[in-house]
Amino acid sequence: MRNRVGLGFDIHPFGDAPPLVLGGVRIDGSPRLAGHSDGDAIAHAVADALLGPAGLPDLGTLFPASDESLRGADSMALLADVAARVAQLGWWVENVDLVVAAEKPRLAPHVGAMSANLVEALAPTREPMGPGIGVAIRPKRGEGLGAIGRAEGVAVWAVAALSRH
Repeated sequence: MRNRVGLGFDIHPFGDAPPLVLGGVRIDGSPRLAGHSDGDAIAHAVADALLGPAGLPDLGTLFPASDESLRGADSMALLADVAARVAQLGWWVENVDLVVAAEKPRLAPHVGAMSANLVEALAPTREPMGPGIGVAIRPKRGEGLGAIGRAEGVAVWAVAALSRH
């Protein structure tokens, strides 16, 4: 058996109009994250955490911001595409662990739905005949420090453990 670990990171400033989308969950009342796609920093960080250990290019290379057909793209659909590419190479995901740094909005009420959305998007990478994919999301606040503490945006760190026989 081979095991690899990947690290993903993404950060986006808040844009103008709602809704905020994180982990595929629409959070009304909060401005969206600025970006070429829907700005879902959770989906972006998880995608990069999978791409590295699978030996694939980073998210920005696969889905460049210069591609106008991707403007406003659903980042969870991009993550599902990444999962399919990783699975084609024979890798499956054991678990994904995330830290989401945001001063606001409160993310704890949305963690369950975000986790379920990630498990669904990662379904192609589920170990055949084995256990489900573990997803852990821990929201953190900036406690008033830096850009995150001033509620200027959201940062996400993701670690993914991949295996194959």
